[in-house]
Amino acid sequence: MTFPAALEIPESILNVARVLEDAGHEAWCVGGSLRDILLGHPQSDFDIATSATPEQVQRLFRRTVAVGIKYGTIGVLDRDRALHEVTTFRRDVATDGRHAVVEYGVSLEDDLARRDFTINAIAYHPLRHEWRDPFGGQRDIQDRLIRAVGDPGQRFAEDYLRILRGLRFAARFDFSIAPPTWAAARAAAPGLAQLSAERVRDEWFKGLATARAITQFASLWIEVGAAQLWIPELVTGPLSRGQIVEPPAQVRDPILLTALLTSRPTAVLRRLRASNAEIDRAEAMETGPEEPAGRDDPSVRRWLSATGYATDDLAALWALRRNKQPPWLETVQQIRRRGDPLNRSDLAISGSDLQSLGASGPEIGRILATLLDRVLQEPSLNTRERLLAVAREIR
Repeated sequence: MTFPAALEIPESILNVARVLEDAGHEAWCVGGSLRDILLGHPQSDFDIATSATPEQVQRLFRRTVAVGIKYGTIGVLDRDRALHEVTTFRRDVATDGRHAVVEYGVSLEDDLARRDFTINAIAYHPLRHEWRDPFGGQRDIQDRLIRAVGDPGQRFAEDYLRILRGLRFAARFDFSIAPPTWAAARAAAPGLAQLSAERVRDEWFKGLATARAITQFASLWIEVGAAQLWIPELVTGPLSRGQIVEPPAQVRDPILLTALLTSRPTAVLRRLRASNAEIDRAEAMETGPEEPAGRDDPSVRRWLSATGYATDDLAALWALRRNKQPPWLETVQQIRRRGDPLNRSDLAISGSDLQSLGASGPEIGRILATLLDRVLQEPSLNTRERLLAVAREIR
């Protein structure tokens, strides 16, 4: 593999680079966009690394956003209000494994040396069409290898999240992890306990969303020691027992896949501080029931009524666990097409109608529950006249 002679860089990025260069500062495209281009994945957005300080960047551009000024990153807004991140060359001078204190006034090479993996430590000058690759990232892309920049143990000690990033990149690109990098990751894995749940969750979700093989990605978490710390349910779940068939490539919903891979997805998502809506989804999948009691219409209607919004998740989970479509799925679709009543709100009468019959308090709820059960068995009963007649009988 050789570097392309020139890349097609959007004019908005070139304009940012020209302003910086005309003011006497260096401006280089860096990061994952270059890596993805070399892997054959076109990109339209590029991060810029510069010798200008954040304050100088803010003075040079009329519209900026301090998106990460603490770490040297300023967002520059172009005329279409698209935001481009411009980050000052920096070097870590202190770190606790979660956050770094950075120093400016360093070279591009110093900036690339602080990055996590060689495939992310490549730079391209958008105006002069020059490449910088001091750590052999191009060769590692060609060899399909994840390799830490410099001393892997030091890289992981600077930020333990890099361990999880390495697993994500390996699974996303189907790359191997260099033996010294892998050994250092396993040795440093206890440090993952220092990370915030939110950062771990984001890596878990991103990995599930981008991995070529979900089972490979989850296995890497187990093998490196990350699952034992953050998702022990993965270690004791279906994957470890060989009960998981690789999901289709189009299935990349992280909540659904967490439910597939772990024994207690609700506990996992609470630990990772997922949103309440995401936890509720997992809980509905965990408690079920996973499928109707039978394949006949009344059984399927009762299941749809009981599971509510979780129906589609449960059906998808059933299919993933068995590698085939549920035999009752067509019945579900027919019921939905007909618009069969499934909930109390679908009934042709309400509590106020029952009050006119003299019902009150808990009796109203009891009668409505009975009426719904009758309608789930036979939807044609769902008319005001027939339901009122049934209500009179059961009072």
